[in-house]
Amino acid sequence: MAHTAVLGLGGQYLMRAAAIAAMALSPMVVPGSASSTPGAVKAAIDCPDGYVCIYPEINFGGQPWVRRAVDGSVKDLPSAIRDRGSSIRNNSDRTARVYEKRNHSGRHVCITRSGGSIHDLRGYNLNDQTRSLKINHNDCG
Repeated sequence: MAHTAVLGLGGQYLMRAAAIAAMALSPMVVPGSASSTPGAVKAAIDCPDGYVCIYPEINFGGQPWVRRAVDGSVKDLPSAIRDRGSSIRNNSDRTARVYEKRNHSGRHVCITRSGGSIHDLRGYNLNDQTRSLKINHNDCG
């Protein structure tokens, strides 16, 4: 005799509860992006609309430092990202320029508005040399 016929409706509830308990005890499958194996792709933390995000790793990796574009420029970036930026994303309606020195001086690169990004600041000789950020309405160029 099948167990479902003997158990009736109350039994179906018990079987469902047992199935849920079995799933809770089974090993979780971790996506490749969240694994700690060498060479695994890391999931990037997205940059919210209206913000400029500077990431400590190339390809938008690591915990970004975020700045609301409407809050304006920063003459000396906080220690969490100062001289540590490796990629940048601009999801604001303004342009963003990251500079190698305080007070918006030295070499810099401009990131266009509305989704502009640079996945690797090494190509601009600015990797781990982010010191200040200028946000304004001027075009890049």
